[in-house]
Amino acid sequence: MTQAPPPSLLPYEHWAGRALRAVVVDALEHAAREGLPGEHHFYISFRTDHPGTVVPGHLKVRYPQEMTIVLQHRFWDLAVDRVAQRFSVGLSFAGVPAMLSVPFGAMTAFQDPHAQFGLRFDPDLELEAPQEEQAAPEPAPTAAEEEPPAAPQVVSLDAFRRKRD
Repeated sequence: MTQAPPPSLLPYEHWAGRALRAVVVDALEHAAREGLPGEHHFYISFRTDHPGTVVPGHLKVRYPQEMTIVLQHRFWDLAVDRVAQRFSVGLSFAGVPAMLSVPFGAMTAFQDPHAQFGLRFDPDLELEAPQEEQAAPEPAPTAAEEEPPAAPQVVSLDAFRRKRD
């Protein structure tokens, strides 16, 4: 009978998640500074109910737990704030402009389909930002939005976890 390894007293899973989120932060900083080259575009999924996530009320009503945004042709004011551990971006939803602010810890997935690259994350409550005022709920938009396709290649934190017998 094989004995299971003792649990780690070091937070390796947290460190690995933080390191992988840094890849997304680097990609967002590059896009903010240089724009998106060629056919590259990003799908970013995040928890709308995560502390510190700021989305307009009508989007919060429509996506009470999680939503995916696409950064491709029409986005503006993309900004990454490493100190506050968040990014913000302007997008249009059914023709209505909106600014979103997303803590890095709220991200659940990142994909660049052109590069066939993707990452998945567990929401990280240890990276939470202070609660900010959120807009009052507004009616949900009527135009349907497309769901992003699944990434061909996804790296999960499970790949870094120690397997037990």
